Amino acid sequence: MDPISRAISSAAAGAGGGGYQGNLALGHYSGAYVSVYEFSTSTGFGSLYSNPSTLPAGTGNWVAFSPDGNAIAVVHSNSPHVTAYPWSSSGFGSKYSNPSTLPASTSNRGAFSHDGNAIAVAHYGSPYITAYSWSSSGFGSKYSNPSTLPTNAAFSVEFSPDGNNLAVGFASSPYIHVYSWSSSGFGSKYSDPSTLPGSNVLAIAFSPDNNDIVTGTSGSPYITAYPWSSGFGSKYSDPSSVITAGGTNSVAFSPAS
Repeated sequence: MDPISRAISSAAAGAGGGGYQGNLALGHYSGAYVSVYEFSTSTGFGSLYSNPSTLPAGTGNWVAFSPDGNAIAVVHSNSPHVTAYPWSSSGFGSKYSNPSTLPASTSNRGAFSHDGNAIAVAHYGSPYITAYSWSSSGFGSKYSNPSTLPTNAAFSVEFSPDGNNLAVGFASSPYIHVYSWSSSGFGSKYSDPSTLPGSNVLAIAFSPDNNDIVTGTSGSPYITAYPWSSGFGSKYSDPSSVITAGGTNSVAFSPAS
């Protein structure tokens, strides 16, 4: 199951009075494949920014602003499979140069590290996960592949909030790998959970405090959750009310109260 296109808002600072004022980015199936609107709590949608002068090459499966808000990246269906632009109050800047080593095939999702120093892309085609250093100059060198690769097409990728781990969800057992992560890139893979997700992992989220990890899957029970502490703990019981239709394409925790 392919992930659907996703819309992700920027993390711009709120305007005076505590209201949000920033931008809203969407990845989509046709047209320019990426669009960005001005957006605020007080007025909702504002103006649509002009399209980038060089468009992504296909369906925008994921889009996000870098943590500092100075860049925007799109992963998409056709080569080069990931495209990034500088971002400013004027909108899209000139496209950054493509990474020197491209993702192997259609890209399904991406993730910026929380410190903004890396970007990872989940894709079809071995090695299924590709990560690059990132700076204000755009893509840097590709990190070496993890020593233990995902076993099939990767649909999801996520850095832990503390920046010490990188999780990848994919299309065959064990369905998820989590690696230690540092400025050197991929470290060792953690042991698989004792109870695996039951099917393709289409979405992953770490809790804000780094103490839990959740997977959204293509088959029942459609969501699986584990404690996390330098590895998987015993799977939490499934929710009492299980989703009965379709797969789970996205998961997210609310901010800690």
